[in-house]
Amino acid sequence: MYLSTHLRYWYFTRVLLFYMLEAHLWFCESSALCTDDPLEKQKVYKFRGDLALKQGNYQKALDVYSSCLELNSANNLTIRRDVLEGMARCCTELGQRDRALHLTDLLSKDASNTCHLISILLLKVRIYQHFGALASRMSCLQQLCILLPFNPWHWFNLGQMCLELLDSNSTSGSCSLQSCEPAEKTQNDGDIQEQQEEEEAAELDGDRVWLKACTCFIRTRLLLRFLRQQQSSFVLQRTESTLQTTDEVLQRLNPKETTLQTLTEVVSEDLIPDKMREDSQDGESLSSVCLQSFKERWWNKILLTGVLETDGRPQTQTHTEN
Repeated sequence: MYLSTHLRYWYFTRVLLFYMLEAHLWFCESSALCTDDPLEKQKVYKFRGDLALKQGNYQKALDVYSSCLELNSANNLTIRRDVLEGMARCCTELGQRDRALHLTDLLSKDASNTCHLISILLLKVRIYQHFGALASRMSCLQQLCILLPFNPWHWFNLGQMCLELLDSNSTSGSCSLQSCEPAEKTQNDGDIQEQQEEEEAAELDGDRVWLKACTCFIRTRLLLRFLRQQQSSFVLQRTESTLQTTDEVLQRLNPKETTLQTLTEVVSEDLIPDKMREDSQDGESLSSVCLQSFKERWWNKILLTGVLETDGRPQTQTHTEN
């Protein structure tokens, strides 16, 4: 499945709501706030914030959302989540990185199922992309691949990010963690923080980024080939276009045939049709979900194959010529 059922419903209702709002902007009238009902006032502020955000008036949207949040009761989590997400998007566009991430932390505390977590991760990806936080963005994309392992688009996006890193490395040399990742406040012990930074820096190494790109696009191709058997013509057109892009990227990365075969074997181990159709983590309670890390599920297995040592990164010349 491309999107979970809950996420598709959420997206549809949000789009429908925007059309309804534009058709009748009753909430913009001065009389809209002339009510003693706090819930109605929340709706007015939220709708005004949504409209300002859509129009690109981020400071106005942030102010209105803040007014809505002040009226929000602790038990109205639906409006609270929408408002916090809207505020985080506004802060991102306004360059307020720390506040945007603080708002996502508040969202995380309210998350109760995998759909909430997926929405938060997608929001974080956008924030980290906006501020050039490469290691954090990669971490979020990898978490999305873990939560929805049979969704080809998260794998494709992770692969595209790896391509961006390779492009950056080819023009400016290896990308250090300090130059690519804005400093984050942490309460960790100095030694633990240093070890974490070393691990993150290792993941941004050119050879590993190239290998991860190959892995992601191979997995994307496998998933799209399976899913296109179930698709309508409209969706199929996008799938075929992405498959063509994936094939072109793999030609550009230029792994050896033995590397392709090895990586295909590793990332196709769990591609069992019945298991893929179940998509069992759709909307599951977080308390019942037990997830391996990206490293445990795929990356360690890939590194143990030794393809980095045998392939020798033949893509360098091809990549820089593009």
